[in-house]
Amino acid sequence: MEKGTLVEFRLNGDRRLAVIERPEGKKHWIATDERGQSHTLHPRQITYEVGGGYKPSDIPQFLKETQANLDPSSLEVAWELLVDEGETTNPAEMALLLFSEQEPALCYAAHWLLSDDRLYFKQKGDRYEPRPKNQVAELKHQLEMAEQRQREWTEFISRIEQALSGQPVEWQVSDRPRLEALERFATFGEDATHRAPALETLLHLKRPETPEAAFQLLVDLGLWSLHENLPLRRSQIPVQFPAKVLEVAHHRLISPPPDLDTNRLDLTHLKVYTIDDESTCEIDDGLSLEFLPDGTQRLWIHIADPSRWLEPGDELDLEARRRSTTLYLPTGMIPMFPVELATGPMSLVQGKVCCALSFGVVLDDTGAIQDYCIHTSLIKATYRLTYEDVDEMLELGVEAESELEAIAQWATRRRQWRQIQGAISINMPESSIKVSDDDEIIIQVLNDSLARHLVAEMMILAGEVAARYGQAHSLPLPFRYQSQPELPPEEELLLLPPGPVRDCAIRRCMPRSEMGITPARHASLGLDTYAQVTSPIRRYTDLLAHFQLKAHLRGDPLPFSTEEMKELTMSVSTAAYEATLVERQTNKYWGLEFLRRNADEVWHALMLRWLREHENLGLILLEDLGIELPMRFNRAINPGDRLEIKVLHANPRQDFIHFQEMIHQTPQTVNN
Repeated sequence: MEKGTLVEFRLNGDRRLAVIERPEGKKHWIATDERGQSHTLHPRQITYEVGGGYKPSDIPQFLKETQANLDPSSLEVAWELLVDEGETTNPAEMALLLFSEQEPALCYAAHWLLSDDRLYFKQKGDRYEPRPKNQVAELKHQLEMAEQRQREWTEFISRIEQALSGQPVEWQVSDRPRLEALERFATFGEDATHRAPALETLLHLKRPETPEAAFQLLVDLGLWSLHENLPLRRSQIPVQFPAKVLEVAHHRLISPPPDLDTNRLDLTHLKVYTIDDESTCEIDDGLSLEFLPDGTQRLWIHIADPSRWLEPGDELDLEARRRSTTLYLPTGMIPMFPVELATGPMSLVQGKVCCALSFGVVLDDTGAIQDYCIHTSLIKATYRLTYEDVDEMLELGVEAESELEAIAQWATRRRQWRQIQGAISINMPESSIKVSDDDEIIIQVLNDSLARHLVAEMMILAGEVAARYGQAHSLPLPFRYQSQPELPPEEELLLLPPGPVRDCAIRRCMPRSEMGITPARHASLGLDTYAQVTSPIRRYTDLLAHFQLKAHLRGDPLPFSTEEMKELTMSVSTAAYEATLVERQTNKYWGLEFLRRNADEVWHALMLRWLREHENLGLILLEDLGIELPMRFNRAINPGDRLEIKVLHANPRQDFIHFQEMIHQTPQTVNN
């Protein structure tokens, strides 16, 4: 190259022009740009040679002439002319095609367009080859998609900033993947899939790229509550019902399916008591007492019959199977069936004739089952009572409700019989936590009342009857069983204070109850066989038992074979256990939040047992609230000791709480 030759080269990826001044060594050239800055260039660095006769001061004008002709859309016209013949081109030929001239600035403009183009032409050596039509179409599509993504991203960030400034925002469908990525990251942390969009959003907003920051952003955007239930989100338990399921439920209300049990026993003449907490909406059991002609008393346990409204394998059944149970959370329930069915025709509604599965039982004087029967039935709930109502009625001895008094007496006798059979009673305080719409937390300790014992005994009795029937007829049912625990020696238990401390020690030894399709002993209930059947509206395994029992009572083939029942019981039990964990974690969160809000309160606590004695970590019971929590002690203490404590620090989201003990100094008498 001669002195004065104008060349193009790249500097840090940018296109630059310079004029050759002189050789440098054997292979390099010294070139000067428009700023008078010198560059040492190897021939391989030179990407285009314009021609000779230039000075560095000519470069700005040359660039101005070039840039006036940089219209990328003109390449499409040239491509359409060349693609069918498959002809290649170079900058000089392209200048002639585009501008009908081959002036240096026009040839350089053609080079610029071709070298920047990623759509119509690809470089092969010194020439450019038109891309095939199908390839151009695909590249155009990719380009449009990239532009659309960039546009959606810009608009998304604009809506984010709008929401953060407190303005109302209408989120778009295109925003959903990015918002869901934030939700996944906030929920699952480092285990979340497809985290990149969440991290990109946090990075753009200059927020930490952490799950906690993602959570806070969702709260700041008004998409999540400050108390968003992460355990529920992690479980992926569905909160809403699919539209198809709601449609089927609505149709069943308007047009009930034919009742397969055409010979229901009419028990509408019996007085029926339903007993639940005041907030309970799914009424799934009721109690009656019948006086037989010979003076014998027959107990009736009536269980709601939701299977009247569905059949195995339909949309309602499959959705209930997927959910496995109704979740009872402090913020409200997540039902197994759509609410309009669960709290309507499926429930034993006061004053209405309802379908039920009724267990009639005659007990002997000891409380053992003397005779039993099971019928699909029609009943009419007479009273809708709370546990408090029943306790009051039993305490006052209301003569008009002698049936209720008799049921309570049978329940006491029944409990005594089970204890003789080896039943193990554990009466730890329990609490009910409710959260109102405005996030007010109410914690109520559930008293160990006669009414609760009455209902529990009758439900256990129905479970024994169902299991006996299933065992007698070799039916595959979801039987529940529990192996015999290895309890501490009697003398060791007697050293512990009676009540929660002793019961806590016993509870620690209790093995988890299990479920299978063959009957086995349930140790803590003191029963040789047992199956849960009393909550078919809110527990799917109970519904399975109803399907099987009702089919056998009708003389129909069983809807589920032994193998099918085995698989269903296993999968549903796993889902139900997960739901139980969600309930437990949610209750703990709101319990800790209540304590955090009431950090100035002094609470009465009972030391239950050591968790790690070498670390001074024990388990305490907050007697005012019925809540058990860990506490680290700063002094010698024993199970059974009582103390007064305050909350030092609580973080419900991180699941920890620190207490401090209130030490009262005894005033000393001073003698003068």
